[in-house]
Amino acid sequence: MIFKQLFEPVSSTYTYLVGCEQTGQAVLIDPVVSVMERDLAVLSELGLKLAYTLDTHIHADHITAALELKSKVGSKIAAPAFDRLPCTDHAIEEGQPFVVGSVQIEPLHTPGHTDGHFSYRLGERVFTGDALLIDGCGRTDFQNGDAPTLYKSVKEKLFCLPEDTLVYPGHDYQNRRVSSIGQEKNRNPRLGDQKTLEEFIEIMGNLNLPYPKFIDYAVPGNRLCGVCPSHLPEELEKYCQQITESKQG
Repeated sequence: MIFKQLFEPVSSTYTYLVGCEQTGQAVLIDPVVSVMERDLAVLSELGLKLAYTLDTHIHADHITAALELKSKVGSKIAAPAFDRLPCTDHAIEEGQPFVVGSVQIEPLHTPGHTDGHFSYRLGERVFTGDALLIDGCGRTDFQNGDAPTLYKSVKEKLFCLPEDTLVYPGHDYQNRRVSSIGQEKNRNPRLGDQKTLEEFIEIMGNLNLPYPKFIDYAVPGNRLCGVCPSHLPEELEKYCQQITESKQG
């Protein structure tokens, strides 16, 4: 298996490239439109053909590259069935493995950040999107988010995985790349160290986070699998402009 972690700096989003060495097929998990050309260059360097894009949820802080990549290279769009997006080619459901070549991904429905959120387990790795971050978790105050639901998702779906499972989050804002289930169970300040549901609800209720500045453009665009608005305020144009240089792991 071929694996790469890629970073988009405007929204601090991680994209994950997973490729099958036998067939040369690849999937991009949570691709971002502003670094689409970089991702295509990485695929080309590795001799891989993009078969699918796979999103964890309808994002509020960036535009997915799913539709643009389909238009450019013919990749298919996979996304949670729960969201009922008319633009998807493959609807993801828990209990139905998602297979690309020899790569078999296990979808885990982990709602709470959004009601349709999925995490994806791949062997010793789990891609947790915004459900579980390194020393944190996604917020629960929009897109039908719900703190008790997220608590249950993490405790009953993610924290039940083997403790040496590597956690690859959807974002990180402190240049961290990977954690583990054991580490998050022990020290995550919101969900770890035997935090009770009541404690978690109080923590999430007191975050006092600002309204996401791109959400009113990102959510409608991502319900169409990645459409950038034609007229963005100047300060938000960076979300759709191509970034040619960006860190990758």
